Amino acid sequence: MELAKKIESLNILKKISLILFGTLLLTISAKIKVPFYPVPMTMQTFVVVLIGITLGWKLGLITIFAYLFEGAIGLPVFAGTPEKGIGISYMLGHTGGYLVGFILSVFVSGFVNYNKNIFIKFLLISLSIFVIYLTGVPWLAYLAGWEVAYVWGIKNFILAEIFKISILALLVDKLLKLRKLT
Repeated sequence: MELAKKIESLNILKKISLILFGTLLLTISAKIKVPFYPVPMTMQTFVVVLIGITLGWKLGLITIFAYLFEGAIGLPVFAGTPEKGIGISYMLGHTGGYLVGFILSVFVSGFVNYNKNIFIKFLLISLSIFVIYLTGVPWLAYLAGWEVAYVWGIKNFILAEIFKISILALLVDKLLKLRKLT
């Protein structure tokens, strides 16, 4: 009985560590950016999908919610923080819809698995990225207009996203091996 409690405690500690590491990785990926306006190009979409693939959808969702909570309480975890604001006010700004899309993205990417061929994996990873834009672009358009949303919210990002998707599709089997360890 004592051994079972210790194992369960270690399992919980491991999951908390993975969540904190995921939020740290997301924060670092937010700070690696090409300073486009109003939405910077970052590595966050890559890391969100990476989290979904390696942690699965359940632990991935907890990680994304923890990251969004950190930002909501004012920690400078997002791209452009603290210089462009912090907390809820930042989250309601130009990138707010993309942040919401992280939730959908990690959920979708959590379903990438071994029994799919590379084409299906590529499509699921693409869908994982697409849902970020599905929520981000309309929010940006609401705040800045559709022309700005198209040019600065989609057009400038297409090649970079295809590159990220390709890297993830090539690495997916190795990343799935990490999921078994969680």
